[in-house]
Amino acid sequence: MQQWWEPTDRQSVVELLEDPARAAAASAAAARVRPDMALGLGSGRALWATMELLARREELEGTAVVSASSITDRLAKDYGFSLFALDGEARPDIYIDGADEVGPDGGLLKGHGNALLREKLITVAARYVVVVVETRKLVERLGHQCTLPVEVVRFGWMDTLRRLRERVAEVTVRTNDGVPLVTDEGNHLFEVRIEPGTDVVALAADLERTVGVIEHGLFLDKADEVLVGAPDGSVDVLRQSRVPHRAGGCDDDDHAYCR
Repeated sequence: MQQWWEPTDRQSVVELLEDPARAAAASAAAARVRPDMALGLGSGRALWATMELLARREELEGTAVVSASSITDRLAKDYGFSLFALDGEARPDIYIDGADEVGPDGGLLKGHGNALLREKLITVAARYVVVVVETRKLVERLGHQCTLPVEVVRFGWMDTLRRLRERVAEVTVRTNDGVPLVTDEGNHLFEVRIEPGTDVVALAADLERTVGVIEHGLFLDKADEVLVGAPDGSVDVLRQSRVPHRAGGCDDDDHAYCR
């Protein structure tokens, strides 16, 4: 069974703005976009809500965007944006995306929308990165609510799974309809449980050294701004040195990998 949510039509995106925290953060992100900018667009509810607000601005019609998922590609076309590729020359002036968790130092855990590799590629290409979240996504440590997605090549994936299980305490395979999920880039995704007390910098380096691993969902020192929407409609603009920690995390119905 599908373990994540995706919009079926524009109305389903509009309904995302009924959450006041999400709407506030999305509005703050949309306000940072100018007509002369090339945009990077991630994936997930907060990002799609931001796209709806951008699409309501006539001066942004035809804006050039590069997106992190096939779902966002589809929405971008429906909204009248034009798509461009990361060709080694064109770069997004600003990249807007959500996150599954935001840690006390501003580090991010991402990838539960199945667009992990593309999200990181656009993140490192962009000149400025804005993350849009609600207060419930702020956590006391990365891995507090969610597992860590790890994207791996399909060839020999079971052997990659064996190697990872020798390095970390718990690894599972993300599935769809009972079979290993295949991403837009044709890869599989694993889920790594981050134990309390884990040095996530060391974990990231260890994962990067594991043969068969393409990318992981730790986005450390990547965000220029984290826009945090609160239920009262206010927005905190946070930098990595001053992101507070609170209990919280993913939406309960986002997917099966967050408690």
